[in-house]
Amino acid sequence: MSMIKINKPFDTAGQTYQQNRISHWDAIARKRDTWKGMGVWYHRRLAELYRFYIPPNSRVLEIGCADGRLLASLEPARGVGVDFSEEMIQRAKAKHVNLEFIHADAHDLSSLNETFDVIILSDLVNDLWDVQRVLEQIKRLSTPGTRIIINFYSRLWQFILGTARSLNLATPDLYQNWLTREDASSLLQLAGFDPIRITQEILLPLPLSGFANKFLVRLWPFNQFALSNFVIARPLPVRAQEPRVSVVIAARNESGNIKSIFERTPKMGQGTEIVFVEGHSKDDTYEAIEREVAAHPSTPSLLLKQPGIGKADAIRAGFDKATGDILMILDADLTVPPEDLPRFYEALVSGTGEFINGVRLVYPMEKEAMQTLNFIGNKFFSLAFSWLLGQPIKDTLCGTKVLYKKDYEQIAANRSYFGDFDPFGDFDLIFGAAKLNLKIVDLPIRYRERTYGSTNISRWKHGVLLLRMVAFAARRIKFI
Repeated sequence: MSMIKINKPFDTAGQTYQQNRISHWDAIARKRDTWKGMGVWYHRRLAELYRFYIPPNSRVLEIGCADGRLLASLEPARGVGVDFSEEMIQRAKAKHVNLEFIHADAHDLSSLNETFDVIILSDLVNDLWDVQRVLEQIKRLSTPGTRIIINFYSRLWQFILGTARSLNLATPDLYQNWLTREDASSLLQLAGFDPIRITQEILLPLPLSGFANKFLVRLWPFNQFALSNFVIARPLPVRAQEPRVSVVIAARNESGNIKSIFERTPKMGQGTEIVFVEGHSKDDTYEAIEREVAAHPSTPSLLLKQPGIGKADAIRAGFDKATGDILMILDADLTVPPEDLPRFYEALVSGTGEFINGVRLVYPMEKEAMQTLNFIGNKFFSLAFSWLLGQPIKDTLCGTKVLYKKDYEQIAANRSYFGDFDPFGDFDLIFGAAKLNLKIVDLPIRYRERTYGSTNISRWKHGVLLLRMVAFAARRIKFI
């Protein structure tokens, strides 16, 4: 029998608990050499879900890795697995020579001295003596950008799983903690983590169950009967050092607003640059920007000619050339006042959120700021996307969005996952942020009436396009 020294603060009961489980999982490792059971479909679906949640080429740590099959399926840039069963670790090392496996107890990870992009605890927390202590151990191995992903069985399946085990169809187990989703969230918070997303997964761990596991499990009441609970969390935020800011402005037929933009955009962080992307205007917008750049030599600024068409194309061009650590979008029509930008800055730098989304639908609007049908459409899309993304999104089309450039670069690198048919750029950023498990925070602003020019949005044409995007996003985010 493999032996691990179980250090204090375990009492005698805790040490006995751990040693019994080490013996148990050593025996399971030997049993699996000749026995497979019916868990193969469950583990295949589990791997699919983790591949969705974890970006390619990530540095991944799995605590309680068993024989390493889940970790190997993720093809990480660096993969490290930890397990207290020496028998499991021996098999993991033999099967997956490109990964590193460490024989250690999850309650004492002092042998690890590196940080990871993602830390996985798959079907582990229900088997732990002290869940909070394990979570506190992994805090040291995390950076502000690390994501913790935990999955564990629902107690509703206790009888079914017990029956399967008694028939030798599933892996035998010892008595369990049977945490709820609320329990897991509370323990994460106590250990210094902030839960971002909670989902229920896998309705039927059987062959030919794709429809149930991809579609039905997303709908009430079926989701209440799911086998596995998932919780994704991040370390509680620490205020960042004051970064540099780039305010990116797509300007098409906005000549009359340029002077106000220079006068009203506040200085933020270590410095604030204004990046204009002029989009084939019919008025003298380009010339107006040139004049104001010359008139404000103390304001760092950049003027680009848009290479393509559409707001998304303009914003991407501006983001690519921006030099700031933080990227802000400000609409040139000034319906969102530039004076509100420091609120977005503070929400991001304080760590309150990692993607700050402006919301126009909280405070009353000025009379002509948004027409009734546009307001109703925004309400519909906010409900649809809150459900799709698993995070509350009250206003999907407010132009003002703020994020770190390093996160935008990851979104851009993985843009092919969603495709490239968003003319606005809002959904490209929201989808990408959700896919990266960034903490999305809505920030209410007072939406003002346009004082110059007219909107470039076609209500019906673009409304139909947005409906198509909802359907597409459902396939790529929700029904995976």
